[in-house]
Amino acid sequence: MDWLSAILLGILQGLTEFLPVSSSGHLELGKALLGIESSGDGGLLFTVTVHVATALATVVVFYKDIVSVLQGIIKGREDDRQFAGAILLSMVPAAFIGLLFMDAIESIFEDSTLLVGSMLVITGLLLLLADKAKKTHKKVSLSDAAAIGIAQAIAILPGISRSGATISTAVLLGIDREHAARFSFLMVVPLIMGKLLLDVLSLTANPEAATSSLTPLMLGFVAAFATGIWACRAMIQLVKRAKLKYFAYYCMVVGVGSSLWVILA
Repeated sequence: MDWLSAILLGILQGLTEFLPVSSSGHLELGKALLGIESSGDGGLLFTVTVHVATALATVVVFYKDIVSVLQGIIKGREDDRQFAGAILLSMVPAAFIGLLFMDAIESIFEDSTLLVGSMLVITGLLLLLADKAKKTHKKVSLSDAAAIGIAQAIAILPGISRSGATISTAVLLGIDREHAARFSFLMVVPLIMGKLLLDVLSLTANPEAATSSLTPLMLGFVAAFATGIWACRAMIQLVKRAKLKYFAYYCMVVGVGSSLWVILA
C-alpha cells in the first residue's frame, strides 16, 4: 500500500466511523477503487490499525465523560454504575459473534462490494426511520442496551453502519438523541481494544502475517485519528438536530451506485 492510499483510507475511516454511513463498507469500497486486496498487504492489518485510531479519537472526545463515569463507579453513584453496566451488556452480542465466527466474518469482507451496496441501502432506510422519531429525555436501560448490542452485532456486516445502526436503534427505543450518540460511540471502544489484543496475539504467533510497511500504517493511523475527532464531535451535533436523513440519502445513492458498478462491470 502506498502512502497516498494509506492517507486517503485513513481519512475515509476517520469520517465514516462516526458518520452513519458504514466505515467498514466504505473501506472496502475504497480498497476496491484503489485496487488494494482486503486480505493482502496493508489489508486486514491496516483496517485494524485505523479502527484503533478512531477508538482513541472517541476516548479523546469523551475523556471527561469517561473519567466522570469511572469516578462515579468508585464513589458508588447509581447512574454511573447503571451506565457502565449497560455498556458492558451491549458488548456481549458482538463479542460473542466475533469470537465464534471470526473466520467466517473475515471471509465476508473478501469481494464484498455487492454486499456492501445492498447493506448501505438498508442502512439508509434505518436512518430515515430514526430521523422521524420524537425527541425524548430517556436514558439507556439494561434492556435497551441489549437491543442496541444486537444492532451492533448485526453491523459487523460490511455496509451496515455501526453508529447508524446503534444510534437509530437507540432513538427508535425512545432514548434521548444526544445520549444515544454518546452511548453508541463509547460502547465500541472496549470491543475495538479487545479486537486489537486478539490481533496482536495472532501476529505474535504468526509474525510472517505482519508484512505491511510501518509507514502506511502510521500515516493511516494519524489520518484516521485526526479526522475521527472532528467527525465524532460533528456527529453529536447532527444527531441532536435530527439531520440523519441526509446520510440516509447518501447511503442509498452510494449503495445503489456501487451495486450497479459490480453488476454492469
